[in-house]
Amino acid sequence: MNKTDQGSVTSGRSEAIKAVPVRHPGRWAGVAVIAVLAAMLLHALIYNPAFMWDVVWRTMQDQTVLHGIWVTIELTVLSMVIGVIGGVLLAVMRLSGNPVLSGTAWFYIWIFRGTPLLVQLVFWNNIGFLWPKLSIGIPFGPSFFSESSNTLVPVFTAALLGLALNEAAYMAEIVRAGIQSVDEGQAEAAHALGMSKAATMRRIVLPQAMRVIIPPTGNETISMLKNTSLVQVIALVELFTAGHDIYARTFQTVPVLIAVSIYYLLMTSVMTIGQYYIERHYARGANRTLPPTPIQRVRALLGGTPAPKAAPVSDEGSQA
Repeated sequence: MNKTDQGSVTSGRSEAIKAVPVRHPGRWAGVAVIAVLAAMLLHALIYNPAFMWDVVWRTMQDQTVLHGIWVTIELTVLSMVIGVIGGVLLAVMRLSGNPVLSGTAWFYIWIFRGTPLLVQLVFWNNIGFLWPKLSIGIPFGPSFFSESSNTLVPVFTAALLGLALNEAAYMAEIVRAGIQSVDEGQAEAAHALGMSKAATMRRIVLPQAMRVIIPPTGNETISMLKNTSLVQVIALVELFTAGHDIYARTFQTVPVLIAVSIYYLLMTSVMTIGQYYIERHYARGANRTLPPTPIQRVRALLGGTPAPKAAPVSDEGSQA
């Protein structure tokens, strides 16, 4: 091609395209509305005397409320531990080929998911009406130990039984869904290597099912933290009951409820952060790369550099 032809080709080319970003006026209108509403809320929080922030602060420092926090945390932790263990056992029974085990697990789940948690709490608190004494001995024979039901099942134990046994029914369905999400070939390969069913479930199936189990379990834990407020009906003093006793005495309902809500928000926020990192840990087996953590995003924002699009997954663990 001679110079004349090259010049004609060059002159025939169109100029570079200038891309114009698409405008989104609706988004900016939404941002403006949210900004106005946020400003109104902030103004109300600061200048509305009905919030009584001095009362909120005193309530948060009240010893009864602080003791109620520990009772709430204790109930949440113990109920979830018992519920998770019971849920795993019920899920294995539900998936068993033995019709007696499968039917028993189904009946348990049907009963505890089909009745309100509040009813179950009241039932366990009145268990002595059905069995005034609880004994240990030979079935239909002599007993070796006997004690009053009210002594063996105090208010805290009744609350724990109601919360934990109810949670076990929900966890059973969560664990069952997680187990069924694992490909059957995994179990078949483990059996071909000579592993027993119990070892296969413990070392092969459950670790892979955790990716599906963890998110709803985290939600159940947060729900359990809030459901502990229902034990007020059996007169167990936890966080909400402590606040209720205060505003029933002082008639300062809204400030006390705000103080209680702040503590609930703090505890659920800690649980949410923990759930995020646990989910991230178990996602390593499914994703080649992981998105940046909130800490990485904040560091990038403060440093003025863009956050990494993905963090490489390694056997040593995910990045902080």
